Amino acid sequence: MARVTVEDCIEKVENRFDLVLLASHRSRNIAAGSALTVDRDNDKTPVVSLRELAEETLDMDELRESLVVGLQRVITDDDMPDEVEEAPLLGIEHGEAQAPAEMSEQDLLRALQSDRDNDNSSRF
Repeated sequence: MARVTVEDCIEKVENRFDLVLLASHRSRNIAAGSALTVDRDNDKTPVVSLRELAEETLDMDELRESLVVGLQRVITDDDMPDEVEEAPLLGIEHGEAQAPAEMSEQDLLRALQSDRDNDNSSRF
C-alpha cells in the first residue's frame, strides 16, 4: 500500500482548495464506476483519487472541465445546442423569459384557507 500525503499532491495541484475539489470529484467518479488509473491496493476511494492526482495519471484539464460541468446549475446561451429552439417546461422561446403571474392577497388568502380546510377534513 503506497502512502500518499497532501504534500505529495500539493506539488501537482498547487491550490489546496482545488486539490480538495478535484479529489472529491474524482472520488465520486470512481464510486460511480469510473475506471481506476492506479492499483487500488486495498485503499479506500478518496485515497485512490489522491494517489491518482499525485502520480499524475489523470488528464487534469478533462477532470477540471468535468468538475465545472458537474457543479454548473445554470445553462447559458453558449451551452445551448443550436437545434434547441424552445424550452417548453419553462415557457421560454428563443431566450425570452415570461414574468411569473402575480396573485392578489385575497386570492392567496382564499387558497391558503381552502388548503387548511382540506387538511382538517382529511384528519377526521
